Amino acid sequence: MPEAYDRLLASSVFRPFAVDLAARAARLNPARVLEIAAGTGVLTSELTAAMPQADVTATDLNASMVDFGSRRVPGASWHSADALNLSFADDEFDLVICQFGVMFFPDKPAAFREARRVLRPGGRLLFNTWDTIDTHGFAAPLLAGIERAFPDDPPTFLVAVPHGYPDLEQVTADLAAGGFELTSAERVTLEGRARAAADIATGFCTGTPLRMAIEDRGDLAARTAVISEEMTSLLGAGPITAQMAAYVVEASPSA
Repeated sequence: MPEAYDRLLASSVFRPFAVDLAARAARLNPARVLEIAAGTGVLTSELTAAMPQADVTATDLNASMVDFGSRRVPGASWHSADALNLSFADDEFDLVICQFGVMFFPDKPAAFREARRVLRPGGRLLFNTWDTIDTHGFAAPLLAGIERAFPDDPPTFLVAVPHGYPDLEQVTADLAAGGFELTSAERVTLEGRARAAADIATGFCTGTPLRMAIEDRGDLAARTAVISEEMTSLLGAGPITAQMAAYVVEASPSA
């Protein structure tokens, strides 16, 4: 999964937002940075490039992602860590940052409380979360492909998880419950580019938790082929581009 995720999705879907998020982080000039849900290190690589003076610690719950990321971005310190139970001391970091990971946290206020605990006074929390699936030019046709491949029981992963946290009122409430005040929330639309629609389909079907939902329902290769075919019919053959919308959220610890 890490290899497929990194090879087929990292540059097309996640790097445009990683570049944007790293630039925002650099403007805060933190000395110590904790990245949560770092995956294969897409954001991590941008953070170490944008802030060579900073001490960057990257974490992920998935040990295979940590192993892959530590080889991909050796300039950061890598650890397996649960966002709901971080193995770091109080007041240890100037910035806690997370790219497209908060949607996966089963208890978001609890994760925010842990982020607040490890932040030094005056520190910041910075993360992004996808807007609704209809605002994502790759994910919407991917969903159409999933519905074609599974007309009776389509997996709900895409809508329920990656695109399941676009409500800023809920985000603000969860932050408050975790001890944060919303500083800013900006909707950002960036362009993704891919060699082919099939790459995006294969990346999501084999390199994300969508894989398990497909395997539970049938043959992975056959269903991925159907999804790829539908995406290609909607987006065209050859190189493709898509507009993708997300919210960038910055928060500070409550008094």
